[in-house]
Amino acid sequence: MVDVGKWPIFTLLSPQEIASIRKACVFGTSANEAIYITHNDEVFVFGLNCSNCLGTGDNQSTIVPKKLEALCGKKISSLSYGSGPHVVLCTEDGEVYAWGHNGYSQLGNGTTNQGITPVQVCTNLLIKKVVEVACGSHHSMALSLDGDLYAWGYNNCGQVGSGSTANQPTPRRVSNCLQGKFVVGIACGQTSSMAVVNNGEVYGWGYNGNGQLGLGNNGNQLTPCRVAALHSVCVLQIACGYAHTLALTDEGLLYAWGANTYGQLGTGNKSNQLSPVQIMMEKESFSVLKNCVSAPAAAAKTQSGQVYMWGQCRGQSVTFPHLTHFACTDDVFACFATPAVMWRLLSVEHEDFLTVAESLKKEFDSPETSDLKFRVDGKYIHVHKAVLKIRCEHFRTMFQSYWNEDMKEVIEIDQFSYPVYRAFLEYLYTDSVDLPPEDAIGLLDLATSYCENRLKKLCQHIIKRGITVENAFSLLSAAVRYDAEDLEEFCFKFCVNHLTEVTQTTAFWQMDGPLLKEFIAKASKCGAFKN
Repeated sequence: MVDVGKWPIFTLLSPQEIASIRKACVFGTSANEAIYITHNDEVFVFGLNCSNCLGTGDNQSTIVPKKLEALCGKKISSLSYGSGPHVVLCTEDGEVYAWGHNGYSQLGNGTTNQGITPVQVCTNLLIKKVVEVACGSHHSMALSLDGDLYAWGYNNCGQVGSGSTANQPTPRRVSNCLQGKFVVGIACGQTSSMAVVNNGEVYGWGYNGNGQLGLGNNGNQLTPCRVAALHSVCVLQIACGYAHTLALTDEGLLYAWGANTYGQLGTGNKSNQLSPVQIMMEKESFSVLKNCVSAPAAAAKTQSGQVYMWGQCRGQSVTFPHLTHFACTDDVFACFATPAVMWRLLSVEHEDFLTVAESLKKEFDSPETSDLKFRVDGKYIHVHKAVLKIRCEHFRTMFQSYWNEDMKEVIEIDQFSYPVYRAFLEYLYTDSVDLPPEDAIGLLDLATSYCENRLKKLCQHIIKRGITVENAFSLLSAAVRYDAEDLEEFCFKFCVNHLTEVTQTTAFWQMDGPLLKEFIAKASKCGAFKN
């Protein structure tokens, strides 16, 4: 699900307008144009209107959304933007519309006249139900429901796949090596084209100066050519950047090739690749892949729901997939891509699909599905025995030792507080912890008792991040008590660096006598009490 509020241009809209959005796309060389569809299928545009790419019939920019009457009620299903700039979209009925710059016939209407409003692309497509569209800088492609692929527009490098470099003024079916093949996915680079067929084969054609076709060379291709290096895998999804390509296989593996100036291949370096190379991720398999044509950035989501990003991120080169805090790959482009554009028309509605991680998180403390309860401070926490056994050695040992003989439905806990124990159990479902540093101390105690080393590190991180003058000595005492040496050193240095302030707190004078003496002696050795 897309949160359009993360895209700066949507801050121009009122809360009521934002609430009406069902689908949206931010595009343009500076992310200064946007189109959105409301819940009742009205279509609005606003922004800079470069080369009439808003389709409003004039060349005027607007910060107030304007309705595109020609598209209202059409139920738009796929939209793509070419940096020419031009826009191509298709509807649920399979109709194709295009507008914007048309100097190379990229609008597919047989002319080179600029399109100031959306016009249906008719030639060769009227009898086809188009399900997906894709745009390069000055060429366009459309994929039909029956697996046929059509291309038109600029063809200086063979990106239309016709076998020549003559521009193609109207949609033409791409055949040659794709003859008899059922195409299931398409993508365009700036001047290159890629397709995936239903048996997992990948084909590329057009410009190849950076190796973006993955053919092992950098020669242009005037017709589709199979990416032979991927013969041993079954590709499900292909995604093109400006001059590089990414592929996702049915086993959740990622492959990349082409330009790599900003680390957009995710290979750990900045070397271009003429052939596909696997993006190595230990113990991770992916389910969603997204690339940005306008910026050398990429994102992917694992089957467990974690989102990674790499490439050019806010001017920095991230050469290896970096784990983010996002739950959605599209948020990567909203927050880190330059410009912050959407890679496709995206839905604002909630998706029905939940990942394994999302499903587990949803079922934590659910009375409807749980088979075990913990009672802490008189409150119940509902859990699942199987999850606890899988995630925690403490519970695995507990259940194996006596559970079959003593089938308890409620386990009483009196060693830890309710917030601490709930946070621990929730951690087993989510792999994350959200506690104030003072409560994290209690969770650190639990993590030490249960030999949960990763949880122990998380608690220490929370404590370090939340240390203040007021709680510094309390945290130092806890670090000593729970034998957290790294945390103890951190808290000690904080106290020394803020000695005047922390010695005036109540916690300092309430510190355990031996610990206070030890602190003073250690701080004195550091010269902290010279003044």
